[in-house]
Amino acid sequence: MAVPTASTRSLRPLASLRRLTVAALGLFAAAGVQAADPFPHKPIALVVPFSAGGPTDVVARSLGQAMSRHLGQSVVVENRTGAGGTIAPAYVARAEADGYTLLIHHNGMATAPALYRKLSYDPLKDFEYIGQVADVPMTLLGKKDLPPNNTAELVRYVQQNESKINLANAGLGAVSQLCGLLFEQATNVKLNVIPFQGTAPAMTALLGGQVDVLCDQTTATLPQIAANKVKLYGVTTPQRIRALPNAPTLQEGGLKGFEMKVWHGVYAPKGTPAPVVARLTAALQAALKDPAVVKRLDELGAEIVPPAKQTPEGLKTWLKAESDKWQPMLRKAGAFAD
Repeated sequence: MAVPTASTRSLRPLASLRRLTVAALGLFAAAGVQAADPFPHKPIALVVPFSAGGPTDVVARSLGQAMSRHLGQSVVVENRTGAGGTIAPAYVARAEADGYTLLIHHNGMATAPALYRKLSYDPLKDFEYIGQVADVPMTLLGKKDLPPNNTAELVRYVQQNESKINLANAGLGAVSQLCGLLFEQATNVKLNVIPFQGTAPAMTALLGGQVDVLCDQTTATLPQIAANKVKLYGVTTPQRIRALPNAPTLQEGGLKGFEMKVWHGVYAPKGTPAPVVARLTAALQAALKDPAVVKRLDELGAEIVPPAKQTPEGLKTWLKAESDKWQPMLRKAGAFAD
């Protein structure tokens, strides 16, 4: 048997060191491959500020299913409700900026700074913009036995009976609250505003006759209109809408300049990498061409926004414009801030 010499013994530690180095390099290489995994490589959460079954949730689920098909990963709707729709944006603003936590929100992103003195996020500074989704018209409704039969008669009726009229909304920060405020200003009245915790209980109160008037989006009101369970006075858009072709606009009824729609945008936490934002925007744009999404949104009375708005810049520009429009009005109202 050969006896190890001093030189061979001294080479053994070097050989061991080489093996360790090769193993370490292998680990680093594996980590590099994992870090370079293409986005997305796991499910994405699409956070909704309102309850399941509500108008924004319905839009989110239709959109999420289509985006899943184009991304190759599940887009899972997650409802984080409360505080007038401000809990979900705060949660997403604090989430890791990796593209796996997204927010879908409506006009509330523009109005929250005027409604809450201690907002924990800045809608204009704490998010990356993915793009707009769809515009949803609103409808002004009355309980079935409310005497007026058209907008002009309704205006005269509320002006003569303002202390007796109960105006419902879905709560602080809801689009129905904004529409109600716009209606009060347009008719120069101060009604008894009754806030509810969501659209469903507000509609239930209208159907039951506990309240007189409600202004809310077609995603929530079309079934009751179709069933002839409420009085429809008009839509809040400048032109008549496909979903209700025979319904006049409120402007036709004499409320000049009365225009409001619900708009939805998708956001990611600030600092999300530009390639990830681009990938998400492309998936959003593809989803908005998906026949199933087009059909579903059309059934809800929603209208997909033009391609120029389905972009980060389109959403950013619109959010700034809506913030400039609504925040002064809400601050002037005063009582709407908490």
